[in-house]
Amino acid sequence: MKKIFLLLAALTVALSSQAALKGDVNGDGEVSIADVTMLVDLVLNDNSSDNSDVNADGETGIADVTALVGIILSQGEEEIAGRVVGGDISLLPTYEEHQAAQLRAWSSSPTGYYTMTGQRIDDVITYVKEQGWTAARVRLFVNPANASAEDVGQGVRQSLEYITPLCARIKAAGLRLMLDFHYSDSWADPVKQYTPAEWVGLNDYQLTNKIYEYTKACLETLVAAGGAPDYIQTGNEISYGMLWGKRGGTLFKCQMGDDANWPRFISLLKSAGKACREVCPKAKIILHNERVAKPEMLYNFYTKLSGVDYDIIGLSYYPYYHGLLTNLDNVLTRLETVYLGKRIMIVETGYAHQYAISGDYSTQAQAVWPVTQAGQKQFVTDLIAMLHKHEAVDGIFWWFPEANEYGLDWTNFRVNDAWYNGNLWSHETGRATQALYELKNFLND
Repeated sequence: MKKIFLLLAALTVALSSQAALKGDVNGDGEVSIADVTMLVDLVLNDNSSDNSDVNADGETGIADVTALVGIILSQGEEEIAGRVVGGDISLLPTYEEHQAAQLRAWSSSPTGYYTMTGQRIDDVITYVKEQGWTAARVRLFVNPANASAEDVGQGVRQSLEYITPLCARIKAAGLRLMLDFHYSDSWADPVKQYTPAEWVGLNDYQLTNKIYEYTKACLETLVAAGGAPDYIQTGNEISYGMLWGKRGGTLFKCQMGDDANWPRFISLLKSAGKACREVCPKAKIILHNERVAKPEMLYNFYTKLSGVDYDIIGLSYYPYYHGLLTNLDNVLTRLETVYLGKRIMIVETGYAHQYAISGDYSTQAQAVWPVTQAGQKQFVTDLIAMLHKHEAVDGIFWWFPEANEYGLDWTNFRVNDAWYNGNLWSHETGRATQALYELKNFLND
């Protein structure tokens, strides 16, 4: 009886009154069991109203009742809000597997993850949480078995089967989870957003349905496994659109000053977002752009997508690609002023602690932050100080912090075919860099 009472109480909780409150079927300014009653009546009598299409599929039916009940029940859940800090640890399982394999082959091998002072770390996820991380990011490819050998050698392995246990581990550790959909079989970024091989023959209408079905199925799998995401990127660095086609075919790029492909792109994003809202109604949807060095393109992107349902502006910022912090500072000021109500996250960032990473602004960056552990830490300190000036910024995610080839035999057990030196562990010692311990300060005022 108590459970029934609590359910009824949850069903009568009202959301804040808004003119276009999702699920407010009867138009009384709140979402409650009264809306369920009216919606059921409409469905049974094959009728509809202005607000009855709850799941935005263009019709009123039993699916809308299901969506409405989900909205009401989710009102009792904790709101996902506040600052978060973490990193994209998408390749961690492979590092763990290779380190374990080498230890089995050579029991005295000095492989693995260590603290800055040399203590062995038994579980990286637990350890970063102890150091103040509150979240982790994981990427997902449609079918990485279709990726090139070169891309596999640079970390493309994250199928749904691969990431499901990792996502469950992240959530079980008490961290928030950001899921980054690469709607491709391999890396999706501004210069390549190629349609998965199995989707290439689909027309735009079929692609719109496919992205909905795929997104929904992936999310349902993660939810069932205890790996429900709190943040969902519907595309990775989609500055020029996504699902372009294959090399040599029609690319469907979205360009500033050219309106041809934006409606197609918007339709795809809306379809992906619809699946997110249905399966994970409390998750925050992120639209990810990396044009910090070309701000007018970035502003055009978010203006064009103003009709898309999303919550967070997600940015990539690397000083060797995007310039000094003044560039990011100016972009954030403009975004906060123009796109009121949208939260902002730096969903990818990083800086090298040895062997400089090349880019258009690499020399300029090195003059400010030497390519040393101290320089990497100073970059984090300066980035946080600047971000604290911007009330709308809620998150920082470090890119590829888990890279750690320490002690791995290069011929038999290496993970990545080239060292990435913007990581937070040294390839030479296995020890954490100073910057790892600095990131938590983003959570402080």
